[in-house]
Amino acid sequence: MKKNSVLRETAQAEGSEAEKNVSTGKIRKILTAVTAVLSVFFIVLSVLWAASITWMFKTWNHLTMDELVYQLQAPMDGTNRNVILDYIKSCIPVTVIVLIAAVILLFWARKKKIIYRIAVVLLFAGAAGIISYYTVMAWNRLDIGNYTANKSTYSDFIDVNYVDPADTELTFPETKRNLIYIFLESMETTYTDVEDGGGFEEGCIPLLTELAQENEDFSGNDPALNGGYPMPGTTWTAGALFAQTSGLPLSIPIEDNSMDTQESFFPGIVTLGDILEQQGYEQVFMIGSEAEFGGRKLYFTEHGNYDIEDYPYFVDAGKIEKGRWVWWGFEDLYLFEFAKEKLTELSQGDEPFNLTMLTVDTHFEDGYTCSECGDEFGDNTYANVMACSDRQVTEFVKWIQQQDFYENTTIVISGDHLTMDSDFCEDVDSDYTRRVYTTYINADAEVEDPAMTRSYTTFDNFPTTLASLGVKIEGDRLGLGTNLFSDTLTLEETYGIDRMSEELQKKSELMEELTSTINENASELLIREGRAPTATVTAQPYSYLEGWLPVRITELANADTATSTVNIAVWTEEDRSDQQWMQAELQADGTYLCNINVANFGFKTGQYNIEAYLIDNTGTQYLLGSAAGYVEE
Repeated sequence: MKKNSVLRETAQAEGSEAEKNVSTGKIRKILTAVTAVLSVFFIVLSVLWAASITWMFKTWNHLTMDELVYQLQAPMDGTNRNVILDYIKSCIPVTVIVLIAAVILLFWARKKKIIYRIAVVLLFAGAAGIISYYTVMAWNRLDIGNYTANKSTYSDFIDVNYVDPADTELTFPETKRNLIYIFLESMETTYTDVEDGGGFEEGCIPLLTELAQENEDFSGNDPALNGGYPMPGTTWTAGALFAQTSGLPLSIPIEDNSMDTQESFFPGIVTLGDILEQQGYEQVFMIGSEAEFGGRKLYFTEHGNYDIEDYPYFVDAGKIEKGRWVWWGFEDLYLFEFAKEKLTELSQGDEPFNLTMLTVDTHFEDGYTCSECGDEFGDNTYANVMACSDRQVTEFVKWIQQQDFYENTTIVISGDHLTMDSDFCEDVDSDYTRRVYTTYINADAEVEDPAMTRSYTTFDNFPTTLASLGVKIEGDRLGLGTNLFSDTLTLEETYGIDRMSEELQKKSELMEELTSTINENASELLIREGRAPTATVTAQPYSYLEGWLPVRITELANADTATSTVNIAVWTEEDRSDQQWMQAELQADGTYLCNINVANFGFKTGQYNIEAYLIDNTGTQYLLGSAAGYVEE
């Protein structure tokens, strides 16, 4: 009995040990599997990280942290699909290859313990090395350390140097001059040839070059084009328009293009529009896109009571066919024709006028090729679009110069910001200083020192524009700008471009005071409260007789149809390269209908991809839903 008891205890002990060994073996297998998955994950992540950073700096040679933050915050709706495809082609294949190679390596070494452990260690070490190297490279090239330090540091640069127009004496001439202010999308002095101060052997804006040389760009005796430096807070369209008409950066605690979510736009400042309104000017802001975007409509109506003539305005007026939408709305060739009509109308009034307009065909990526564009630059689409804009703008200026009202009219032409096109300036010398195209035509002011080449920023356009209208400015400074017709030094000439740029990236008590009315949660308020617009989007059968593919938006909720617009995006190609926009029409029963004209797609058969978006009265855009329609033979 005793012997049997001993045997049972021995057997139990051995069984327990065996179970323990089995359990330990399972744990080892789990740990081995987890380690293998993690090692593969980190090596793949590191390669994707390295490829992404390499692609980023290859795509944007002169990328700054400010521009990167803007690109990351900007909505994908404005991103060219070719950029996305280029990223995929550049980064995904090498990442997939590394993934496959790592899996094969571990699978091959799985039964060779020493080799397997070495492989896992090498994968972890390689991942750590790659991530560290490319992170340090990006950190240094983007100067992230200084950027983050500046963002958390206060500076009194703006507070000390800002000159409030409300406290400055402005004396207008007895006969007030008209103003035509033309903002040219992404127009730089870089686009002219090297001989004329540009960055290319063959320039694509010869006529604009000649205009600047014949008129005033503050280059003194130097025939090379001169232009303004875009400062932090001014490097996108809404920021640029704001800076050139207020003398301040659009430094706001929300995403750069989110001012359309606000109830007011810097109510505590006095701008160019405010000043001209007080002097009885009739003011118009004219663009071929939707003015709501970025808060542009809010800004120009609040500061100057401008009449807004944008894409919806011209559709409602019957000058643009309903449902016709190209690029960002309609082409510049229509914009210039509408501007001629408006100028003819304004010139017949009794009050001085200010027509401010913004072109769009030269927007990144690669611009929009309209019916007027040629192919003098071969397959360089962006250069062809620039050359087309060059001709259209110059023709418009010449038309103005032939009108009776021109004698008492000043024309200001300025790029809004440097181009964000991914590769157009990649061959420009890295030492070349890129500046915004600027010229003043028929100004009622003389330069104090005609031989002096000025160094200036786009802030200086604010007081300089007033001076070009014959306005005398006490102290020759407004906002952060200086009257370039005077001999007063600009802030850039006083502090230097690097110091000025660094200080503008820091916090400012004045800017915090001016932006204190901004509601940082406004853009997400409807979504958080469950009040975001919703609807059902349905593609109906193709109508062979009319050649239409009808799309209906029904069961619309949480939206005011009286103040909202519904736009439809349609495409057939996988990369959306043939995407077109059109506007749905409100029906009597409260639904929306959009008849897609299949002829615009060459009567292509197959699937038509459809997305419906609602834009409310604040300019906020919501995706209502998507659908697929079919056109069969």
